Amino acid sequence: MSEENPGKLNRLQRYLPEGLVVSAAWLTAKGYSPQLCNKYVANSWLERLTQGVYRRPGGKLVWEQVVISLQTLMEFPALVGGRTALTLQGFAHYLAREDTDVHLYGRKPIPAWLNRLPMGVRFHHHNTATLFRNEPITRGLTSLAWNLKDGSAVSTGATDGAFNSIPWGQWDWPLTLSTPERAILEFLDGLPNHESFDQADKFMEGLATLRPRRLQKLLVDCKSVKVKRLFLFFADRHQHAWLKHLDKSAIDLGTGKRMLARGGKLDPHYMITVPEELYGRQ
Repeated sequence: MSEENPGKLNRLQRYLPEGLVVSAAWLTAKGYSPQLCNKYVANSWLERLTQGVYRRPGGKLVWEQVVISLQTLMEFPALVGGRTALTLQGFAHYLAREDTDVHLYGRKPIPAWLNRLPMGVRFHHHNTATLFRNEPITRGLTSLAWNLKDGSAVSTGATDGAFNSIPWGQWDWPLTLSTPERAILEFLDGLPNHESFDQADKFMEGLATLRPRRLQKLLVDCKSVKVKRLFLFFADRHQHAWLKHLDKSAIDLGTGKRMLARGGKLDPHYMITVPEELYGRQ
């Protein structure tokens, strides 16, 4: 090893916390050539997870480590959202099985190597350009809760009620995800093709503590007529306390009918078809 490499190895240990994941492009940008990375792998200072993806060895690889690495070290603009965000925040008690799908939201497609990692989970990308007019995540999230580069703590406040940062793991690394107010809209965007009405109903039943000011802002910002009508349909069903604080007149619900459940019943107020058995429980 050359004289400079011991110093480089020490710097890498500062740059890359144990267990977190980076791409070969990230390593190259930091001054670590493919040849040097190969040497680090041979000496067990780095672990190659798949072609072009590395980490410092450190226990079992789990998806939270990967997403934290994306959001912080690689500064990739993506939120954990939809079903995954609702589950992490305690709104999926009824689910009987462990969910092996991780839902990420943002305007930039996620790296293809995510779904080559040996973890037994599947990452799904959702383009938020069709759902919201304003995208709060336009760059990496290193500074949200803990700067991994120097170990300093910083502010963790959410932006416009769109996302939160929660501590994860032994070192309280920041995992950034949609707030419940945004996550339920992301979830409803998956109806009827990828999510079910029954699951949506159960989620909405448990969302008694949503914050109306955040909801109002997100509903006004939402571009999907389908999502807004579905949200208000389920909100009317469950009559949570926050509902009376929403100004429905400020929410653009478009015109015309929306066929969402084939063979279902048309709700005359929101002009959407829903499963008849669901409508019958109103």
